[in-house]
Amino acid sequence: MLRQSDLQGFQVPGVEERIIATLFADDTTVFLAQYDNFEELTMILGDWCIASGAKFNIDKTEILPIGVPSHHDAVYHHRNSAGLDMTGSQIPEEIKVASDGEAVRTLGAWVGNGVKQADVWTRTLDKIEENLQRWELGHPTMEGRQLIILMVVSGMTQYLTKVQGMPQSIEKCLE
Repeated sequence: MLRQSDLQGFQVPGVEERIIATLFADDTTVFLAQYDNFEELTMILGDWCIASGAKFNIDKTEILPIGVPSHHDAVYHHRNSAGLDMTGSQIPEEIKVASDGEAVRTLGAWVGNGVKQADVWTRTLDKIEENLQRWELGHPTMEGRQLIILMVVSGMTQYLTKVQGMPQSIEKCLE
């Protein structure tokens, strides 16, 4: 349905097909060009949900404007998919539009405009600290501590490190 639509998505030089969506399990990321119509997208998704029996969770929808900073700002403040020229469709209030410096999670990676990579790790560091404190309540042995560190720290950092990279400041924090 998306591929047969008038939505442009991303055009990558040297790539014949436009990039319009990535799907993984129950997560869908849709890429819209500046002048793509957001209402057209929601109609397509509605039709797809009816045909497949799936449910589109509008409350989990997040928009990350890309391009020049003035476009990000215009989409964020005017809630219009085309930004400043206001020729696009209005973005419903219940949909979150990420501001510059705010990260949006997609397939486990945190992406955004002007996002500080160390800030992306704050939640993970907090979870690690919380888990280590909980394990400490059991008064583990030295061998137990070693296993806990391997399990908690490695388990909570490996994927994010792979998809996001790990800033040196975070490495030092984890030492």
